[in-house]
Formats: sequence, structure tokens, C-alpha cells
Amino acid sequence: MAPPRTVRVGILICGSLNGAVKDANGDYPEVYTRYWKNTAPPNVRLLVDCWDVKNMEFPDERRLDDYDLFMVTGSMTSAYDDTIPWVKKLVIFLRGLINDHPQVKVTGICFGHQAVNRALGGGVEPAGTWEVGPTTIHLSDVGRSLFGVDQLCLQEIHSDHVPLETLFKNFASGELRLIGSTGPTINQGIVKFYPSSTGDVVRSPRDIHVLTLQGHPEFTESIITGMVRQDLDNLKGIATDYWGIKGGDYDGEPSDKEGTGRRWHRCDGDVVGQVYWKMLGVIPSVDAYGKPHGKEGVSPNVEALSSIIKIEREGQSPSSSRGWRWMDSFRYVTGLFWRMLGTASRW
Repeated sequence: MAPPRTVRVGILICGSLNGAVKDANGDYPEVYTRYWKNTAPPNVRLLVDCWDVKNMEFPDERRLDDYDLFMVTGSMTSAYDDTIPWVKKLVIFLRGLINDHPQVKVTGICFGHQAVNRALGGGVEPAGTWEVGPTTIHLSDVGRSLFGVDQLCLQEIHSDHVPLETLFKNFASGELRLIGSTGPTINQGIVKFYPSSTGDVVRSPRDIHVLTLQGHPEFTESIITGMVRQDLDNLKGIATDYWGIKGGDYDGEPSDKEGTGRRWHRCDGDVVGQVYWKMLGVIPSVDAYGKPHGKEGVSPNVEALSSIIKIEREGQSPSSSRGWRWMDSFRYVTGLFWRMLGTASRW
């Protein structure tokens, strides 16, 4: 039997839990480390180091190449607020990590997704609405290829987003690919592959350099429920949708889910975990014939447009869960098309 492979993961801690949520689940270092350990294959010796970047603790740049991957966690802080010194330093750090240490893979979750997107040249702004609890993400062709499913359900709790148009040059050039979308949040995640030396269109998880997700694969029902209970003043309407008519004044998963809203919907954090380990080359990302899993890729322009069109057909707009009028959707998709070609001055 081959000796276990050592994998070193660095976690940039950007948030924290408190009160009853922390008592039941531990704080961010415990939550994220536990997620990596729970998803790890048996043939791995996992080493995890954490830095509290909120207190300006960052990895030694001389040792960055010692790590296989860095993960940027969620946070209640706004990723666009450069008046907060650690947020500004984090974006600069991530830009240097991605550009100067390409052999080290990078992933970001929620706030971390937004911070990494900023480091890649994107922008972050308030979304005008919340997404809370188990959320179905409609995957792009690339997303379906990577995760092996048509839809991905992840826990979410956010009210900021990365507008797709802030990265239009990256998508138009093929540098970035869109993973998936929801009605309120078109950019639910991006992937940046390493340049192909052979010109292959089909890419596998092992080819991933950067992967970000707006959702939380590491969060459980217990964590989200506790956070909603602690922030009911800001989440009144959203909490009703999360709890359902049964309400939230109980613990323990009921056998009868009728009237329980989205609280107990099954999420796919384990599916994301498998992709992380494929990224790291621990789990094979090729089929029995030695070919990468997945299907032939498509133009990033076409893929982004098709994701928008799919959401429009299902009656959801990027800014609202209500029905979208045909003329509004036509203008939106047309604007996106020209924006991606670089000929429109604004969205």
C-alpha cells in the first residue's frame, strides 16, 4: 500500500461565529478544518493552518509555495469596503498569491468568493436582497462537468454579490468560466483553469487554478439556523421562507418535512468536497479510459449568455424572483452580449 499523500491547506479566516452557534459548532477554524477532514479520502495526511486575517495575520510570503491550496472563508464584513484595512490587504495578498504563485490553488467561499473575484479584477456591491438557507444553483456546462450534476444545492447567507459585467473582459477572453447562477445572483461562482499547453477544450478539476463559490459547502443546518435566529431583525421576510409555516422554534430534524420551508433541504457540500480533492489530484479526475470527466466546453461568452437565458425561461430575473417580462429579458441579454464583446459603455 502506498504511503498517504501529505496535503497542506491554508485557511484565511475572515469571520467568526458567536453565542449559541459557536457553542454548538465551534468557531470558524473548527468549522472549516472539520469540513476538510470530513471530506478527505483515506489516503491523505491532511495538514491545516489558519490565519486570522481580521487581525492582520497573513501567511509568510516566503512559505506560500509550501501549501497545496488556500481557502478564503466567509465573513459578515463587506468585501468591497477598502476602508477596512484587512479587507484591502487581503485583496492585495490574493492578487499576489494568484499571479506570483500559480502552482498554489485558491478557493473562496461567500465573502471569500467575492474577495477572490476582486483580486481577479471584479467588483462587489450590495445585491439588494438576501439569499438564505439551502439554495439551488443552476450550473453552466462547465459547472455540470466539474460537479457531475445539473444543479447544486448549497447553504447561503449573503446580501452582496459580484456583478458579472465587472469581469466581462475575463469571461470574454476565456480566462474565467461561470460555474452557475440563481435568480438573484448571476455569479454563483467562477473557475479559472491553468492555460492548456495542448489546446484541449475538455478540462478536468485537476486543471483548476482558482475556484470560488458564493454558497457555503462547509455550513450545516445547525449553523445557518443559529445565524438566522441571531439576525432576525435583518432577515424577517427571508426567515419566514427559510422556516416555512412550521416556524423555527424547534430543534431536531422532523420526519415529516411538510411546512418546514427550505430549512431541511439536503445540500451538496460533500459533492464540492470531492471536487476540491480532485483539484488537488488526490481523487482521480479521469474516467476508466484516462479521459477527463465532463463534456466538451463552450465559449465563455455563449456559456454566460445561456445561463442567463435559462434563468429567464424559468421566470427569474437577476434582481428578482418574480416573473420577468419578455422585453425586459431581451434587453438584459442583449446588453450582456454587447457588454461581453466590449462594445457597450455600460450594462
